[in-house]
Order: sequence, then structure tokens, then C-alpha cells
Amino acid sequence: MGTLPRPARYAAHILLAALALAGCSSSAPPPAAGSTGSSAPTPASPVQVCTSLVSYWAKETLLGTTWSGLDWEQKGLSNDQYAIHEDAVAAGRAEERTAGRDKALELIDRFVAQRCAEQDGATRSSENWRPPV
Repeated sequence: MGTLPRPARYAAHILLAALALAGCSSSAPPPAAGSTGSSAPTPASPVQVCTSLVSYWAKETLLGTTWSGLDWEQKGLSNDQYAIHEDAVAAGRAEERTAGRDKALELIDRFVAQRCAEQDGATRSSENWRPPV
């Protein structure tokens, strides 16, 4: 295999550049009628973050996945969130023994959502947590 002749290499470079530029162009659809189009997404509340994060890790622990063995800091949990995690895993394991894995995963979601809401995101006890600026 040899190299392409000079004109073919030049044409290939032009084609690649055109494809790269075409990929960078904005092809987003126009905003829907009546929308402002400039609104930024609303950041998640501490309760939503807590629920999502703790529920994810509790289910991973119940399932015994590769990354479930990380410590609470590596999982991004506060001390209070880790306590919720441990309680949720214990409740999930008990539910799994009596009702099966699917019911245990559902229980974890409900359990974590309730506890995160009760504790307003459970972020107060972490030395590492800082409020958003």
C-alpha cells in the first residue's frame, strides 16, 4: 500500500475539513412556539441529588456490582447520605429474601426518596460538602 497521489490527498483533506465543519454547525431545532428559548435548566435540588445518588449506590450494592465496594467518599456521599445508604441496603436485602430482587430494588427507591426528603438532602454532616455558589 502506498500513499495517495498529491491531488487525492489534497481532496481527502478538503473532504475531512468540510465534514468536520458540518459536524460543528448548529442543527438544533428552533424553540417551540411560546417558549422563551433562553431559559437555563433548573438545577436539581439537594433532595433530588440525594435520592438519585443514594438510590443508585444502594441498588449497586444490593446487586453486588464491581464498583459497589467503593467507600462513601468515592461514591460522593455525605455522612448522612451514607447512613441512608446503609439502611436502604439492609432493608433491600431483607425485602429480597422475602419478595425477590425486583421488589427489593423498588423498596430501595421508595425508602431512599422518603429519607432524603425527611433530611432535606442529607448534606449537613459532610465535611466535604459545600453549598453551590
